[in-house]
Amino acid sequence: MRTSLMLAGLAACSLLAACDAEQGEVHAWMQEQRASIKPQVQPIPEPKRFTPQAYTQEAAVDPFSQQKLVVALKRDSQQVGTPSAALLQPELNRRKEPLEAYPLDAMLMVGSLMKQGQPVALLKVDNLLYQVKPGNYLGQNYGRITKVTETEVVLRELVQDAAGEWVERVATLQLQEKSK
Repeated sequence: MRTSLMLAGLAACSLLAACDAEQGEVHAWMQEQRASIKPQVQPIPEPKRFTPQAYTQEAAVDPFSQQKLVVALKRDSQQVGTPSAALLQPELNRRKEPLEAYPLDAMLMVGSLMKQGQPVALLKVDNLLYQVKPGNYLGQNYGRITKVTETEVVLRELVQDAAGEWVERVATLQLQEKSK
């Protein structure tokens, strides 16, 4: 048993000596490769030359100047000052009525009646019945009811034309006969 232990120890020592010799060869090869390989670094190109440009808009009107604001305000006040323009503008500051949320083609006139001597139309919208009278607003084009008869509701709408001007047009809702 002692001899076998001795033989195992000798084998281990010889293996370690062989590894050490191979490792030395590997180190020598690596040193040789490091010495023979030179990195090729390309030089950095020269930075582009910055040439400042002269500001040529000094003589132009400053978009934030008081002069430009005064001219714009005068122009707007002259347009609003004309009687026809002031008459044909919708009242944007008033509270909207519920029927102004629906287009006219979604409304049906289903009847009319007299209430306290004043004509009232019955309109059906989304399966709900509404009572409207002259002076009420309806539709999405700032429509105001001007007349209610037994067979129709007449209203005046304000719409913008292609030029952006407010124009007046007349629209009607006819009484719908019940189909059987």
